[in-house]
Amino acid sequence: MTRANVVRAVLAFAVLATSFYFAYSKPARLGLDLRGGTQIVLETQDSPTVKADRESTDRAREVLHRRVDALGVAESSITRSGDRRLIVELPDVQDPSRAAAAIGKTAQLTAHPVLPNTGKAGQGQQLMPDESGQQILIGPAALTGAGIGEANASYDPQNLGGWAVNVKFKGDGGKTWEKVTAKAACAAGDERRVAIVLDGKVISSPQVTESVACGVGITGGSTQITGDFSAGEAKDLAALIQGGSLPVPVKTIEQRVVGPTLGDEAIDASARAAVIGIILTGLFIVAVYRLVGLLATAALAGYAVISYGALVAVGATLTLPGLAGFVLAIGMAIDANVLAFERAREERAAAPGRSARAALAVGFNKAWSAIADSAVTTLLAGGLLFFLASGPVKGFGVTLTIGVIGSLVSAMLLSRVLTDTAAARMPKLAKGRAGGLSGAGRIRRWLEDSGPDIMKRSRMWLGISALAVVLAATGIFTRGLNFGVEFTGGRLVEYSTSRPLDIDKARAAVADAGFPRAVVQTSGKDDISVRTTELDNAEEQRIKDALAKEGGGATKQRDELIGPSLGDELRTKALIALGVALLVQLAYLTIRFRWTFAAGSVIAMFHDIVIVTGIFAWLGKPIDGVFLAALLTIIGYSVNDSVVVFDRVREMWAANPKGRFADLANRGTLQTVPRTINTGMGALFILAALAFLGGDSLTDFAIALLIGIVVGTYSSVFTATPIAVVLERYAKAPPPQGKSKAKPVHRTSDSSGAIV
Repeated sequence: MTRANVVRAVLAFAVLATSFYFAYSKPARLGLDLRGGTQIVLETQDSPTVKADRESTDRAREVLHRRVDALGVAESSITRSGDRRLIVELPDVQDPSRAAAAIGKTAQLTAHPVLPNTGKAGQGQQLMPDESGQQILIGPAALTGAGIGEANASYDPQNLGGWAVNVKFKGDGGKTWEKVTAKAACAAGDERRVAIVLDGKVISSPQVTESVACGVGITGGSTQITGDFSAGEAKDLAALIQGGSLPVPVKTIEQRVVGPTLGDEAIDASARAAVIGIILTGLFIVAVYRLVGLLATAALAGYAVISYGALVAVGATLTLPGLAGFVLAIGMAIDANVLAFERAREERAAAPGRSARAALAVGFNKAWSAIADSAVTTLLAGGLLFFLASGPVKGFGVTLTIGVIGSLVSAMLLSRVLTDTAAARMPKLAKGRAGGLSGAGRIRRWLEDSGPDIMKRSRMWLGISALAVVLAATGIFTRGLNFGVEFTGGRLVEYSTSRPLDIDKARAAVADAGFPRAVVQTSGKDDISVRTTELDNAEEQRIKDALAKEGGGATKQRDELIGPSLGDELRTKALIALGVALLVQLAYLTIRFRWTFAAGSVIAMFHDIVIVTGIFAWLGKPIDGVFLAALLTIIGYSVNDSVVVFDRVREMWAANPKGRFADLANRGTLQTVPRTINTGMGALFILAALAFLGGDSLTDFAIALLIGIVVGTYSSVFTATPIAVVLERYAKAPPPQGKSKAKPVHRTSDSSGAIV
């Protein structure tokens, strides 16, 4: 084994060992769409005295932390997003109304003396109903939440078997409470009590017991608030008092609820799709590349360990789109291996006496340029998703980025070490047909010897592409885009009923509940989804009850609430992400290649985006965050194909700068067809498994990518390259310069790395 491969083997072992350690020692952090629970996005608002900014939002986050902890929700998290938003994640909480009511209140808690009710409020006084609805007159606040310390709920058998809230004061709060109750003890009738007011509403107005003497009050620095509380109400009130008051008001702009059953099904479906997709892809690669294909498939197992270990090491949250990105990056690892193996086959075909080991070394070295460019363009897409998107789509960007890096390690380290070792230990087997590198196949030989002149009909191919874009654009403008609730704002709730419910009966039930304009559709096999523009928690309960009556019971599987302002913002971010993706890809390809190549790639990419979006418009499928993730992935795939083609064209042009560019482009395109087909087939196996086995949540994602890969494969050959041929007629830049040839170095047949 050469020194270079020893270094690669050591690095591969170190990466695998480190990844296995993290994968074994740390559990993955599952997103709420996989685990089940409630996510609430709050936006802080300006108050008359405090401006909502980063500092006041951070203070609000601390208060919310104390409230959530007091509610007893395990493994909850609250993170700030931007200057004014807070993302609250409550695993296993399926009732958003209680959670939102408890954590979203401003919680301005005050205590007021109850005055004789004259029917008219004087200065500093207020008329308001008490907890029983009776009108009372209260004086100015005598005690605020600043004087209250700890609070907890307890079952009080002396309170007629009811629940009570025990409060301990801090600072001067105890003395203030003593004065208030001392004055109340001197009154008679209804005035012998103190009103506890929370956010402008009397929640309790307990009587000061007869045992408290006039002028003495309740001493000891603590008290007990009694009332007609249930256990949940007492605990929520204690949590609010314990947490304190929010420095600024908060508004719910997004709310998502995912049932744990849906999460379990998504994990199982994605796992099945991943296993079956990898098996089918592995069988295909083995059938095409035999021994080296088998070793590349073994390296895919290493990819899984590396990617999962990196995921848990950085503490990333694994979401449902993230699972898809995790599986999809397998295609990047396959692509890198296919590029290297096809290059090695070319070397063997050019010099049949060359050893398989030497051909592999040259193949990996020559393929590195296209592999690196493909990885960079995909990483750019993943980075844009992370910085410009939000929610689950951002998780897709993280896992896609980790997956791409893992695929590079799998292909360029693990696969290379395994194939080099096999070629060194079994040179005869590796050199023969069983090795998989015995030279060009019949299809490649036919393409190179008598393949069609694609570039001769450039105008025809461009006309077909233009017609496809026009048909897709017609669908977009005539049928319109079915934007999901993420981009329009509103609420989407998905229910499963105990028995199958006809969709017409479901629509009638929702209409009878008072929502005739709600969009009611089937979701999955038997589930019912309801989408409206505005729907509060009480109205949602009415819809659930109506469906439960018709379906023998209803269970909420998913609940998404998006404010209209957030929907507009997400839609704007999606357009910005697509626009920036096009510009960044154009800039990168211009630097790496030529402006003509970059323009061809970006126009082909735009062609792919419009066609996929148009097909979704014609089919009426939703345009949501998952579709955006698919679209940005299609951008990566489209550019990958174009990069591989143009990398070969550039290499051939540099070797023959006086050759006719159209002929060189045609030859380069035909030479990359085997790689394109083999890589596409590998990805199609995985995506087909996701489409058929990945569950309803991943079906549209997989369909979009299936269409995108087929269209992207076509456009890299019949759109990007013909455009470059046309533009080169107007380009003034000289042909690319070839690398200076080094003197040939003679090595033994089992050496690796040098061309003999």
